[in-house]
This record gives sequence, structure tokens and C-alpha cells, in this order.
Amino acid sequence: MRKKTSMFKLFAPYLILLMVMLVVFYMFSLRNSKVNELNYNDFVKNLTEEKVSELDITPKSKESVYLLTGKLESYGKNETFALIVPYTDSVIDEILTVSKNQKLVVNINKDPGSISWISIILEFIPILLIGGLTIYMIRVMLSNGKGGTLDFGRSRAKLNQDGGKVTFKDVAGLNEEKEEVKELIDFLRNPKKFQKLGARIPKGVLLVGPPGTGKTLLAKAVAGEAKVPFYYISGSDFVELFVGVGASRVRDMFKQAKQTAPCLIFIDEIDAVGRQRGTGLGGGHDEREQTLNQLLTEMDGFGANEGIIIIAATNRPDVLDPALLRPGRFDRQVTVNLPDVKEREAILNVHADGKILSPEVKLNHIAQRTPGYSGADLENLLNEAALLAVRRNRDNISMDEIDEASDRVLMGPAKVSRKVTDYEKRVVAYHESGHAVLGIELPNGEEVHKITIIPRGMAGGYTQMLPKEERTMIMTKDELLQRITCYLGGRASEELFIGEVSTGASDDFKRATQIARSMVTEYGMSDLGPVQLEHRSGEVFLGRDYTNTNRNYSDTVALEIDKEIRKIIDECYDKAKSILSKNKGLVEVLAKTVSEKETITKEEIEEIVSDYRGEKKSKKKKEETEE
Repeated sequence: MRKKTSMFKLFAPYLILLMVMLVVFYMFSLRNSKVNELNYNDFVKNLTEEKVSELDITPKSKESVYLLTGKLESYGKNETFALIVPYTDSVIDEILTVSKNQKLVVNINKDPGSISWISIILEFIPILLIGGLTIYMIRVMLSNGKGGTLDFGRSRAKLNQDGGKVTFKDVAGLNEEKEEVKELIDFLRNPKKFQKLGARIPKGVLLVGPPGTGKTLLAKAVAGEAKVPFYYISGSDFVELFVGVGASRVRDMFKQAKQTAPCLIFIDEIDAVGRQRGTGLGGGHDEREQTLNQLLTEMDGFGANEGIIIIAATNRPDVLDPALLRPGRFDRQVTVNLPDVKEREAILNVHADGKILSPEVKLNHIAQRTPGYSGADLENLLNEAALLAVRRNRDNISMDEIDEASDRVLMGPAKVSRKVTDYEKRVVAYHESGHAVLGIELPNGEEVHKITIIPRGMAGGYTQMLPKEERTMIMTKDELLQRITCYLGGRASEELFIGEVSTGASDDFKRATQIARSMVTEYGMSDLGPVQLEHRSGEVFLGRDYTNTNRNYSDTVALEIDKEIRKIIDECYDKAKSILSKNKGLVEVLAKTVSEKETITKEEIEEIVSDYRGEKKSKKKKEETEE
């Protein structure tokens, strides 16, 4: 019975709509028909002249008349005539006699006698159908069940009764972050343990960090470990066209949560609804601000929501309203940073499960080569490698696929079909060799892992350089200067060895200038002294394009800043040219090798450098002996 009822409810609206459309079409076709009223003389004239093609006679005894209908030869498709004649036998006999002589078929209908119930029903069917369909649609829209079209005020939060299958075992790395949220699990399992000593568990925990670092996964793991109901919703699900709908959804969400307490509520991308109030060019946004006000009230207002813990995630904590971050609401902020080398190895182990890797693949080596990768990036890296292995019909995933996948993730697919001239190859080869030689020769330079001149994305080639020691906290002035020098090595190499400069160094200049400007205006690493003149901030509503930095200086100081930036860039550029001039032979060898092979790896680079230094040393020793 349930299946039949559900099927009827599913198809009933379509059946009703189809019937309404048929009736409307029928009524519309009737409206389009044209009926001409003729007098008796005109009718007799047309009948005598054999212009009548169809004729129907319908007696109406109660009215003592005959109804004559039909068509003339000159009429269109939906055009007819009609006339009333007296209810006498002489008139009908005359018409029948003329028709018989012309061999015109005359249809004589029965006397309807009274009003037909069928005609009455046909007239009222469209009204009944349209009214029934309207009532049915309103009931569906206003129903309390799921999917009601006008059910705006109900919460969109999805409930998982058992907290889900994700546990801390599925979350690689994030050891400190797990410790921070373990108290929530203990409280949900045994709240009396905390209440006994008068401790108040945080009402809300805000997970902050770059995209792809595992904030959502960590929240799911908390619910899975606690084995409590878990509501999850996105911040954008509160925002609606109609004012007040978001606030209503917040109220309904907390109402549902109270019925299943203790429980967890996870709000992803809370910055969509939690941005600062009353700011921006056009003032506040009524709907969003009402939603935020209701959320603030529910989290720490007059009503108590005991046993409900909220976990929220965002990568823009700077735009959140201060009232949302105060104690009593989001008491604790947990920063989920990008993983270090050990955490990356653990993440790779998790995502490598189910993938067939070649024995030569060492996950710890991949972890060392992927600084700055998030957990999502690492998962994507292995997935791309698996797709490449399938495309190449291999039985397992080798380092070749992982190297190619790494390049695809960073720079995009290789432009194999792009035609590159020999001159372009030569320019790119010297450009990339200049970067590599500076990385090799500078004491605090980065380690060169790969040089390639195969075009990828918008780049004609690139040099992969990774830090010798992974550090995430601080960088010294000398390290920053040497990084700028490496960026400028490509242009310096073009000028020294090609005698021309190209557009290939535009991105290098952008990065070098950004570092130099930060050194002058933010880090206090110039002759202007230890003063912070700028700090980067994107305003809440204006966006980063309008207010990328906040200036705290006059136009005179702006001129000094430009001079200091120019000074840093010029000194680094001269240093790059000097180093490359002293190592012309190494640049030539690297450029020649990469032109022939198109891609050379770290091991090949080390071999080339070793041979070059050995030859240089023996040559110098020979010159000293001759002297």
C-alpha cells in the first residue's frame, strides 16, 4: 500500500496537469472557431446556388425552432454558419427538397429536449481541474515533510545519528589539533566528569586554516569518536532571498539539536554568514545580519543549549564578527596548518591505501619533495599518478607517473603538441640554467631538483627548487635576498648568454618585487629602519582588489620605499650576473644538456656539477703547476 500511495503522489500532479492542458487546448480550439449568423433568405440563396457543403438540422421543440448549422464552400477550416428557422414542416420540407436535388447530405439530429448534464460537466471540468491542482500544489508546498517548496524556515542541516564512520585513525597528522578537540569527546561521553569540578566545556570550536588541510575531516572524526548525533551544514545554506529565513533556519537547527543532545553541529565555511556586521560600501546586509544575530543568541543568549557543541571551519578568520569569537561562543580557535614532512608522509600512507605502487616509490621521498602541499593536494597527486598509470596501461604506479603528476598539479599538463622553435628552446634553456646555477652556488639557496624546458600552462619551462631544510616559522634577511637573486637569475642569464632579454621573466619579477616590498614595508629590513609601513588586509566587503594593503605613510616616504625596493632589486641583480659570469662553463653545460634531453633530474644535475667542478679544479691545479 505504501508503494502505491507514494507512486500516486509522485504521478498525480503530472496527470492532473496533463488533463488541464488537454481541456485548455480543447477550449482554446473552440474559441478559435468562427460561427457566422445567416438570415433565412441568405441561407436559401446559398443553398439554391449550391454553395452549401455541409448541413445539420437540430430540432428544439421547447423553443419551437430548428437550429441549422453547416459550412459554405468559401469558408475556412474552423468557420461555420448558424441560423434559427420556425418549427414548421413546410420550411424543413423545402430545405430537404432543394438538398435532395443537389445531392447534399443533410444530417438530422435528435431533439435534445432538455439541458444536457454532459455539457454542464464539460463546462465545469476546467474549473474543477484547475482548482484541484492549485489546492494540491499548495498542500505540497506547505507540507511539513521533506522537500516542501515553501518550507523555507526549516533547517538544512543533515543529521548523522551515529556520528559517522570517520575516526582519528582516518586523520593522518594533526596530532596537536587532535589533542585540542579530545576534550570535546570526553565531555560528550562523560559530562559529569567536568561538571563535578565546575569546568565549562567550550561551547564552540573554530577550526582555522588554509583550504584542504583537513578541517572538515577533523570535525567528522570528533563526531565519529564521540558516537553522538552529528549535524553538518554549510554557512551558505542559511542565506536566502527572503529576510528572516536564515534566522528561522538557525532556530530550527538548534531546536532539532536540543531533541538529540548531547550532539555536535558542524558549520562549514562559517564566514559566509559570520562576516562583520555594518561594514562595507552599502552598509549591512539585513538577511545575513539577522541570521548572524540569531546564531549569536542561540550560542550564548538567554536560553541554554546544554550538551550542544558547535564546530565551525573557515579559512578567513579575519572577516568574522568579533561577537562571534568572544568567550562563550567560539571559546577556542584551533589552527590547522599545512602539514610538515612527517605529516605529509602519514597522509600519503593513508591515500596510498588501495593503490598499487612500484617498489621504487618511497613515500618519504615524495613527502620531502612536496613542501607546501595540503592533504587535499597530496590526495590529488596520488590520484593523478594513478590515472596516468592507467592511461599508460601500466600494472603499478611508478615514480615516472608521480613526477608527471606533480608537474601537472603545479603547472598543468605538458604542451607536447606545441611547436617550439630552436631559438625559443635556447632562450628557455639558458633562462632555467641561470636559476639552477644560482640555487647551486648561493650558500643559502634552495636545492635544485629538476630543470625542464617542456612548456606547461603559461610557462615555457621551469626549474623546481626546494628548500634544503623545511622551515615554516621565520626567514632571515640573507635568505630573502638570496631568494630574490635566484628569481632574477633567469633574466641575468638571458642578458649574459643570449645578448637579448625576453618576456619569460615577468613572473620572476613579480615574486622578487613582492619579497623586496615586504622586506621594506613589513619586515623592517632596509635603511628605513624597523618600521611596519604596510600590512596586508582584505576588507570584509570591499575585497582584496580595492584594499590590498593599508598605507601608513606619506608620499615622501612612498618615494623612499620605491628607492629602497629598487636598491634591493639592483643589488640582487648585479650579484646574480656576477655569479653567473664566474660560472659560465656550468651554465653552458646545463643549458646544452637540458636542450638535448628537455628534462634533467636532481641526480643528473649533481653529476654535471660534480664533473664541472672536478674539471675546473684540475684545470686550476694545472695552471698553478705551469706557473
